[in-house]
Amino acid sequence: MADSSLGLEPLAPASGRRMEQTIDAVRAAVDDGRMRPGVKYSVYQVAEALGISRTPVRDALLQLEQVGLIRFERRQGFRILLPEPREIAEIFSIRLRLEVPGVRHAAARRTPEQVDLLRAQIESMREAAEAGDKAEFARRDQRLHDLVLDAAGHHRARSIIASLRETTRLLGASTFERTRPLRDIAAEHVPIVDAIAAGDVTAAETVMRTHLVRTGTLLVAQAVRDQNSDADPDEIWHEATEDLLPR
Repeated sequence: MADSSLGLEPLAPASGRRMEQTIDAVRAAVDDGRMRPGVKYSVYQVAEALGISRTPVRDALLQLEQVGLIRFERRQGFRILLPEPREIAEIFSIRLRLEVPGVRHAAARRTPEQVDLLRAQIESMREAAEAGDKAEFARRDQRLHDLVLDAAGHHRARSIIASLRETTRLLGASTFERTRPLRDIAAEHVPIVDAIAAGDVTAAETVMRTHLVRTGTLLVAQAVRDQNSDADPDEIWHEATEDLLPR
């Protein structure tokens, strides 16, 4: 039976990938308020609620601690932490440095096969949006950005961006269905793919920058609100990106 104090449902028997499933379960519980920042929880509680052993739970929580979502306390379990607005702004400053020139190169050197993959990925995102599947939408969104950098031939940037996006996901920094419906987020990617398909390097650069700035500023403002902070989200964003954006 699910632990009522956590509100977690037991995982399906023999469904595999226990660590990843535990991460998704904890993230979903944080997103919808079943697990709250500042409250003390234990590995035993989570394992009992999910109906699995403590080993994959501990492994999952160690990964979440590494990205800053939780903090273990000596002999006292762990607590949920809120994403730091400045950390989110820093992540997006790196993404702007890598993905804006990346999309420009993708538009310059794209092949018909790569364009077909990008268009298919947009459709895949729309399907996930219509289904209301936030986890699957996030994976397909990440895959689209990965395909753009693959088309650019920027393979080291691909691995860096994939790592940064995973950190963002694990931190719970997402505008999905909070400030933007999934279908609107999917629609924001269409001009990016259209510009790549047309070989319009200037338009590709502009729309990618616009998309990243919109997402980043919303996430920083959201993190400030979630922390009930008096910090100015515009100032945090400006400090992180002032040398990256047109004046």
